[in-house]
Amino acid sequence: MKDADYEFYMVADASGGTSMEAHKYAMDRMVQAGVVPVTWQQVLLEWQRDWARKETYDAVIAIVQEHSGAYGMGVDYAYTHIHKAPERVQHGKRVGPNPA
Repeated sequence: MKDADYEFYMVADASGGTSMEAHKYAMDRMVQAGVVPVTWQQVLLEWQRDWARKETYDAVIAIVQEHSGAYGMGVDYAYTHIHKAPERVQHGKRVGPNPA
């Protein structure tokens, strides 16, 4: 692979093995051969390129909010507080502290 005129990437967290050890050793062999491991989130965000691409913005935001853990929570916060999008959850009755 190192002799080819291509770069090879492998989505490490979207593949598996028969055990954790088998997955690790397979990943190690691929890295030794020149493959660059990436995550599914890296791939998604590289495909999006930037947030100015409005035709895919909402779909990518929805995937990130649902499946990206803490990063998704941060995106959700920015989406609702900065961009004034509607909140994704319904809040119950306020019990306190009560505003002055």
